[in-house]
Amino acid sequence: MDAAHIRNFSIIAHIDHGKTTLSDRLLQRTGTVADREMEDQLLDAMDLERERGITIKAHPVTMHYKARNGEVYELNLIDTPGHVDFAYEVSRSLSACEGALLIIDAAQGVEAQTVANVHLAMKQQLHIIPVINKIDLPHANVPMARQQLEDIIAIPSEEAVLASAKEGIGIEDILEAIVARIPAPKPSGAPSLQALIFDSYFDTYKGVVILVRIMQGELRPGMNVKLLHSGKTVEVKEVGSFNPKPYTRQKLEVGETGYITANIKTPREVKVGDTITDPRNPGPELPGFQEIRPMVFSGIYPINTADFEALKQSIAKLQLNDSALTYQTESSTALGFGFRCGFLGLLHMEIVQERLRREFDMDIIATYPSVVYRVVKTDGTEVTVDNPAFMPDVTYIDVVYEPVVKAFVICPGDNIGDIMSLIAEKRGEIRNTETLDARRVMMTCRIPMNEILIDFHDRIKSITRGYGSMDYEPDGYVASDMVKLDMLVNGEVMDAFSSLVHRTKAEARGRTLAAKLKEVIPRQQFQIAIQAAIGGKIVARETVSAVRKDVTAKCYGGDISRKRKLLEKQKEGKKRMKAIGSVDIPQDAFIEVLKTS
Repeated sequence: MDAAHIRNFSIIAHIDHGKTTLSDRLLQRTGTVADREMEDQLLDAMDLERERGITIKAHPVTMHYKARNGEVYELNLIDTPGHVDFAYEVSRSLSACEGALLIIDAAQGVEAQTVANVHLAMKQQLHIIPVINKIDLPHANVPMARQQLEDIIAIPSEEAVLASAKEGIGIEDILEAIVARIPAPKPSGAPSLQALIFDSYFDTYKGVVILVRIMQGELRPGMNVKLLHSGKTVEVKEVGSFNPKPYTRQKLEVGETGYITANIKTPREVKVGDTITDPRNPGPELPGFQEIRPMVFSGIYPINTADFEALKQSIAKLQLNDSALTYQTESSTALGFGFRCGFLGLLHMEIVQERLRREFDMDIIATYPSVVYRVVKTDGTEVTVDNPAFMPDVTYIDVVYEPVVKAFVICPGDNIGDIMSLIAEKRGEIRNTETLDARRVMMTCRIPMNEILIDFHDRIKSITRGYGSMDYEPDGYVASDMVKLDMLVNGEVMDAFSSLVHRTKAEARGRTLAAKLKEVIPRQQFQIAIQAAIGGKIVARETVSAVRKDVTAKCYGGDISRKRKLLEKQKEGKKRMKAIGSVDIPQDAFIEVLKTS
């Protein structure tokens, strides 16, 4: 189809504002999916996506729509994940579009993720069409949503299209707005073929399927093409599009989106954001490419050590559909053999662990998550540390840099004091506060990433009774007084509990862990000392008392020296036992403590 009749667009929204429902209605209205094949959340293939109401994997679909002017248009929808963990994938998907539908819930108004995604779309210079969704709800407040659109996002409210994706209201208006307002794709002007890879997935029969947007030239089966960053030259076997199932086509032309297969076996060879070009006459690369780097690291171990090989195969299979996941083997004296895994963020970590449990039936335990620190040593060299075990000795450290994030927190005005206390407790600093409407406030703050890893989001939800929302974006590194906190049991370091924490919080965390360990470690024949240590300094201690036998039970009266002799003999035996005895900590104890930490 000629480029003038093509429209490429994406849908951006906060979680649960109706993005997937709207894409279902668009597919239905354009006749792309027959009514008998229609089901809710059609583009979300995973059970996990359907349950949580989130999009984890981008999914493109090509629709044909006959507009009111009588002409037929090819509409390419690229359904993107909404969460910040996948921000790079979202930015690549947006760069394959000319416009975006911005969905705002008429009842809830603008949320934290809406603001972050709009910034991303504006950076890509996309034409934004605001859609105020869920207008059929009894508590919908359209004037409030229009006002917020102008005040927070600076888009004229008269541009908004009113709709209800669930009831099918305003779908025709949205399609007409896409045709009328989103510009048609223009050739990039490169001297030869130029196509953007915005995603890929693994197919058991076809190998790696690459999702592309053609910027210049055309793609046909049988052509040789080069992946610029991988440096790999391959032959195109098949080209096609999605409706939403894949179907083959003769060729893909300028402005169109679709897929190609080329006998590529491993997803690591295909990088998101890479440029496909002609090997004989290579064109310039498309801007914005970057290697995907993990932000959060955690150890994943099988609960039963015999399952190590099965876990290895499961993670390798999972990586085929998730090239952002990185892993390497590591061992722990407490937990045996496992893997050090790198994730894009917290949601990504949660999803990977959940998929391992569900799709592969793995019983796993994850260690305390950590972020990537940059450590400058006294000799001037710099190392990156993602595992507390690799932290250099304190005498060799000059300065430690920790990653910080810029967080947007939206909460009701009544909870502003509690949220400020929470941010202060997490070592964050509030940069500015904006009043969104009569009820809500948005705070922009800078906060160490290490502090939001575990319970930050949950605590925002509980403080605001579910009305608060949060989104964040990476904001560089800052020098910080980080220390390695070790837990010692009977003088032996338990590496599974080691963590990197800020000096001001080390003592409190040490006390909490020591108290928890005291609860779960079974009593032995001798006293067990549980200690929290920073370097050589002990900052907290708990003692598990010994199981004692009453050795004086046989002494009926008589001289006190007989009793004392027996007690001294017992004391000597306990002392010798403590010197040579080892503490056997059950697996359940590790699981208990790691759950609460």
